[in-house]
Amino acid sequence: MQVAVIGAGLIGRAWSIVFARAGFRVALWDPAAAALPAALDFIAARLPELHGAGLVKERPADILPRIRPADSLAAALAGAEYVQENGPERLEAKRPLFAELDAAAAPGAILASSTSGIPASAFTETLPGRARCLVAHPVNPPYLVPLVEICPAPWTAPEAVARTRGIMARAGQVPATVNREMDGFALNRLQGALLAEAFRLIDDGVISPEDCDALVKHGLGLRWSFMGPLETIDLNAPGGLADYCARYGPLYRRMQDQATPRDWTPSLVGRLHDAQRARLPMERQADRQAWRDRRLMALLAHKASQED
Repeated sequence: MQVAVIGAGLIGRAWSIVFARAGFRVALWDPAAAALPAALDFIAARLPELHGAGLVKERPADILPRIRPADSLAAALAGAEYVQENGPERLEAKRPLFAELDAAAAPGAILASSTSGIPASAFTETLPGRARCLVAHPVNPPYLVPLVEICPAPWTAPEAVARTRGIMARAGQVPATVNREMDGFALNRLQGALLAEAFRLIDDGVISPEDCDALVKHGLGLRWSFMGPLETIDLNAPGGLADYCARYGPLYRRMQDQATPRDWTPSLVGRLHDAQRARLPMERQADRQAWRDRRLMALLAHKASQED
């Protein structure tokens, strides 16, 4: 299968790894020509790490040639059955780019955007081929975190959604369909609920930033690495999910009533940023990102070795 990856930044180069390691041929294009060799250097450095962690079975030297830099948008789209767009997260950039993609891509090609929060309806409504357009929102970095949200516009054809789910599964990703457009889709809404409560607890002096992180990485996160929130509560009461809700429903209702919206004020954000910089100076952030990726590789390899 041939795919086109449009945009060679952090997400575009990560998608290229996902597709190439699955055996797809990848045409990678970016309007900034210098971005392409940088992306290929990044990919060449990551593949041996993934191979060493057991996350790719083929030799990196066999995977890398599947990714070819394209010298134009038209060249990238030629023969592509699926297009993954990774342009700037701005509506004024998405609209003309998708108009170009719709005009130049083969009629049967799916056009998917990696946008984190712009609904497909905002940049595809006037396109002749709008029925093939949707959002395929990855979790960063997608070659280590396999979840992909698939969010159609109101006019996206069901067949395009089904094909995208199939392509993602073939690429080794885990597709989750968001049935209607909402701000933040679904994953960011879940993350946003946790962040809102974390900011509120810290702002009210209930807990420190460091201990708040500890609650998740040494508590909730251990379970959530293998189970979702619904399975978690199903296993946390003798009678399953209904029993859990009967026992704790009133408590959760009180917590919801207390969870009034709160702005992320400059003062609060400043306090949190300063606390984080005390733990991790900015000059060490890149090292910590590399550490995160190594931990994700180890966790992904462990999960792959376990029965679901």
